[in-house]
Amino acid sequence: MLHRNNEGAAVQNNPNTTLVTAKAPIANNTHGGRAKCLQRLVRLDLPVPRTVALSFDAVQRIARGELPDITAIVSQFPEGALLCVRPSSEDPDWGGPGAMLNIGMNGARFDALKGRLGKDAARAIYTRFVQNYAVDVARLDPDVFEDVQGEGCEGLTESLRAYEAELEEPFPENPAEQLAAVLKSMARAWDGTSARLLRQAKGAPVDAGLGLVVQEMALGLGQGECGSGVLQLVDSETGLPQITGRYLSQSQGRDALEGDAAALYLGRDPRGPSLEELAPDAFAALKTHAALMRHKLREEMQVEFVIENGQLFILDGVRVARSSQAAVRIAVQLAEDKIIPQAEALMRVQPRTLSELLHRQVSPLAKRDVIGRGIAASPGAATGQIVFTAADAQASAARGDPCILVRRETSPEDIRGMHAAHAVLTERGGITSHAAVIGRGIGLPCVVGASNMRFNRGKKQLITKDGRVFNAGEIITVDGSSGEVLAGAPEMREAALDESFQKLMDWASSFCDIGIRANADTPTDAQTARNFNAQGIGLCRTEHMFFEPGRLTVMREMIFAETSEDRRAVLERLLPMQRDDFTQLFRIMKGQPVCIRLFDPPLHEFLPTDRAGQRELAEALDLPLSHVTQRIEAMSEYNPMLGLRGVRLGVTVPEIYEMQARAIFEATIAASVEGSVVVPEIMIPLVSARREVELVKTFIDAVAAAVRNEADRDFDYRLGVMVETPRAALRTADIAPHCAFLSFGTNDLTQMAYGLSRDDAGRFMSDYVQQGVFPEDPFHVLDTEGVGELLKLGAERGRAAQPDVTLSICGEHGGNPESIAFCRDAGFDYVSCSPFRVPVARLAAAQLAISGNI
Repeated sequence: MLHRNNEGAAVQNNPNTTLVTAKAPIANNTHGGRAKCLQRLVRLDLPVPRTVALSFDAVQRIARGELPDITAIVSQFPEGALLCVRPSSEDPDWGGPGAMLNIGMNGARFDALKGRLGKDAARAIYTRFVQNYAVDVARLDPDVFEDVQGEGCEGLTESLRAYEAELEEPFPENPAEQLAAVLKSMARAWDGTSARLLRQAKGAPVDAGLGLVVQEMALGLGQGECGSGVLQLVDSETGLPQITGRYLSQSQGRDALEGDAAALYLGRDPRGPSLEELAPDAFAALKTHAALMRHKLREEMQVEFVIENGQLFILDGVRVARSSQAAVRIAVQLAEDKIIPQAEALMRVQPRTLSELLHRQVSPLAKRDVIGRGIAASPGAATGQIVFTAADAQASAARGDPCILVRRETSPEDIRGMHAAHAVLTERGGITSHAAVIGRGIGLPCVVGASNMRFNRGKKQLITKDGRVFNAGEIITVDGSSGEVLAGAPEMREAALDESFQKLMDWASSFCDIGIRANADTPTDAQTARNFNAQGIGLCRTEHMFFEPGRLTVMREMIFAETSEDRRAVLERLLPMQRDDFTQLFRIMKGQPVCIRLFDPPLHEFLPTDRAGQRELAEALDLPLSHVTQRIEAMSEYNPMLGLRGVRLGVTVPEIYEMQARAIFEATIAASVEGSVVVPEIMIPLVSARREVELVKTFIDAVAAAVRNEADRDFDYRLGVMVETPRAALRTADIAPHCAFLSFGTNDLTQMAYGLSRDDAGRFMSDYVQQGVFPEDPFHVLDTEGVGELLKLGAERGRAAQPDVTLSICGEHGGNPESIAFCRDAGFDYVSCSPFRVPVARLAAAQLAISGNI
């Protein structure tokens, strides 16, 4: 029954129906992965049953009713042999119709098998084949066999009778007729609407082809040791070396053994003897064959095998299924063993799978009680008690109780609560909303825009679409990787950053040809970025430093100051706090570049909106409540994100930027004393005109000169702008000569280019994507056509005016592989992203560099 070299002429001369031999014209893109793998196993001289491969073209013809020479195919196998047909798609993940076994079973073959295997086994094979053929090929309803009793004599007779009654014709006896019907059924199933949509959802092209393999069956039944199973040399969860699999023993009336091969094969299964004890020679050969496949096929393979009377047959080899942790470890180990080069190991790991290593995840085996859905804004999963305010989150953390912060939408005032929470859930917001950006920055699981749930803050309740009510204190789980909200506490899979992960990241760094920095606002963020080997900080949002309780009151006092002198006096109290912030960042980054964005948000964000908060502020400032409320009302803007913020605030209230510049320069001197030379990068936000840059540059240069004189120390710094308005992108030729760098803020640039609120777009974006208005959420995947055109124009005009200007993007798009590809092609120097996205960005950049050199 093994592969033979006496090829039949009819098959040999037809490339569409090819006997699988070492030299047969079989390729992955013409016959599919299974057919090609079987040919490789034949080349390794492994005990593979005789096989005929049908090409994609042959299967397409079969679907149209044009059958190949079925008699010629059947003639390739010994007379009376039972056959099986399996799918062979180009990518195993695309699936295919289920295998059909025992083709060729008929009355004559039944009689022959009775003498060899016994009546019961022969009847069982025949009965199963009749029923499977009836359901999968003849398309009968499975209920037809509902009253069939077992697989004994009556069961076989009743099955044949039911088939004949339904189709008004006897069950086919001719093996060629059976095979032809099976081939037609499988070919047409591949072209069915459901199958086509399913494989397209898995990434298959519309015209993906299907091959089929017809293989002689090894029954795994007989008088000696017989059975079937699969074996692999690594654990699918961890990737560690470990013989695992399963084995079904069919010998001597023994109950089938099934389970973890680490127990079964090594003789520790309480249900019976191990495979090593039952068939030691076959077991030893199986391990040898698996090791050979690993080396020659350059992959960890799962071996499908059959043992028949002690003799081993290899039916197939498939790529071992693996978790993200196992995928990294397997790729690294193959490279360490010199089976594949490091570049190929990097190419074998999908960048986004690294997110699963960096964060806890809901176990794939866990039962999911989904109570709501939103936008998957920050990956990872966490379980905790529901809390509705930042203060409650901090109180929960103080007690040691994990909590989920539930908000209609978060604001900068919620940052301390977000740090205390284990996850965040919001009713509003999109992929670049406040909760999403901060969540990604600190590695906090986050689901935003969960608009199918009602958030009743007054009663402190979450109400699901089907009316279920979850009160404060009840346990829920937020899955920021899928966007789902779950009831209860499902089983979790822990984050797994091991030695293999670090090696992969080290290799990635050696191939990267574009810089990868991190967006980091706090020392904790900076340390995370450092741990992930970010090449500096590309965006430090300084406003987040002002929301600490001890600073917020001082900030509010500055806002209420009437004169420039009064504002400077108040800011003097914030100066040492800012200086300490920046000193810590410089020390952590140890000489790597740190790009600090000057104050950006509108001042109203620091003021309380509720009556109680306004009363507390009046008491703190010793002002009448009416004065406080009037001042807050006077500062309100119709569209504050397009109002007095960013450089506009710096021009009209320069005292804030002067204080920050002094804090940066004094921190530069303090950190440089310790060894590393610090060259801070100061970024002006929301620029739209050259004159804005000139004004800010003038007083920052003046502050730098003053600090140099006072400290009697020299230092360097680089001044640049954040290009986040369309006008700035179009006018970079005017702006660039005054700058050392141009950093494109793609969050706001996308918002302004589309005229979309990045906080509100999530309410309808899924509808837009589903209806094909946008191919993807432009806040999630960079719009290379529209926003990308602004980036290209800005880069080209900026470089033309200032050839050595540094170009980068620091929006959330910086962590997307697609965006990194665009930036490389456009000549950008680096991208900056949230700290926990740095590994993904590094791997993506390495893969792009490797692909460009192939």
